[in-house]
Amino acid sequence: MQKPATTRKRAPKPEAEAPKPKKAFVLDTSVILYDHSAVEHFGEHDVAIPITVLEELDNFKKGNDIKNFEAREFIRFIDQLSAEHMLQTWIPLSGSNKGRFKVLMGHGAPIDAEKIFNEDKTDHKILNATLALQHELPDHRVTLVTKDINLRLKARALNLSAEDYETGKIQNVTNLYRGSDLVESIPVTVITQLYEQGECPVEEALPQPPLDNHYFILRSAKSSALAYYNPQSRILERVDKPVAVGIKPRNAEQTFALHAILHPDIKLVSIQGVAGTGKTLLALAGAIEQREVYRQIYLARPIVPLSNRDLGFLPGDANSKIGPYMEPLWDNLKFIQNQFPEHSRESNRIKEMVEDDRLVITPLAYIRGRSLSNIIFIIDEAQNLTPHEIKTIISRAGENTKIIFTGDIYQIDTPYLDSQSNGLSYLIDKAKNHPLYAHITLQKGERSELANLANQLL
Repeated sequence: MQKPATTRKRAPKPEAEAPKPKKAFVLDTSVILYDHSAVEHFGEHDVAIPITVLEELDNFKKGNDIKNFEAREFIRFIDQLSAEHMLQTWIPLSGSNKGRFKVLMGHGAPIDAEKIFNEDKTDHKILNATLALQHELPDHRVTLVTKDINLRLKARALNLSAEDYETGKIQNVTNLYRGSDLVESIPVTVITQLYEQGECPVEEALPQPPLDNHYFILRSAKSSALAYYNPQSRILERVDKPVAVGIKPRNAEQTFALHAILHPDIKLVSIQGVAGTGKTLLALAGAIEQREVYRQIYLARPIVPLSNRDLGFLPGDANSKIGPYMEPLWDNLKFIQNQFPEHSRESNRIKEMVEDDRLVITPLAYIRGRSLSNIIFIIDEAQNLTPHEIKTIISRAGENTKIIFTGDIYQIDTPYLDSQSNGLSYLIDKAKNHPLYAHITLQKGERSELANLANQLL
């Protein structure tokens, strides 16, 4: 008997993938001043800037600050693009898998942001340019990119997509590298060996090799020890409490921070912590302790005026203008001097360092273009720097130079930075596990009980 023929079912054709939506990004002035190369960081998507941004950048092109450098570099970039193209037309960006660029004139917007918000201001002109581009490219998802939170809110109120500039931003700042760990249930033999020999093979104490220059509080059932992983010898070394010009660490993290500052093989140190944890004091004390190793000690901090009052509003010459911003550094120096009798040899040495310009307090604006050799350089309030500013400072380092950054990533004083995008967070995240770098997060306030109350409750 003949079997009936069977029909084979054809496999269904694979569905074609939906094409990715086209995107176009409009950058405002805050993004350019944060990163002059931002235009090149949007992959294959189109990027534009309103003509108003060029007008604003013209106001920033003069000066020694990093934002002035960023403005000048971007203007040069635009000048090169316009050598063979009209800026009002889409210009292909050089490089593989890059989109196009143009300058927006702001004409043709279906609604007028200046009328809606009832004010003629730069932000509203930028909104109008973005609205006009959205009208021009109906098949694109047009997004305004700005570090100005209020401008993002205004854009969304006009049904525009708006977002922060994400390049260089640390995504999970709550898990940012801390530089030290508490390890429980350590064998007593490890603690004993650390105290008797000063070192111990890392595999006897830890299940896996730690990051370079990482610090540990090691505890057994009855004893404990402070230890440091030396990336050169690949062993754990005991950390004793050092003393620097009369300043003694008051807790384990302060001990680690001062150890890193004094260690000759560690050339880059960052110390993070809230107010009163001793960041600046430890950095300055450690630097003075090494006055015979380095030719000069530089102390600097970003000048962030309050209430929009810039240096030009203050009376006097340059030194008089920067004086109020540098006062916290002088306060720490006076505290160190007060560890000794007024006319003692140690107190006089510190005075002589200031008089002989061996200890110099200077604004960061004067650092660009210099090569800093045989110095120890302390940058306070580093959370107010951009990632590019951090890179610029470190790139100034010459032979026998050590750089120390201190700051609190949650206490930002500049309007376009936050805990994720500031330069200190960026440095901690990118430099960890490098043999030249060590980081410590200070957790316990040591200034006073009253200062601790403010940090904990207010």
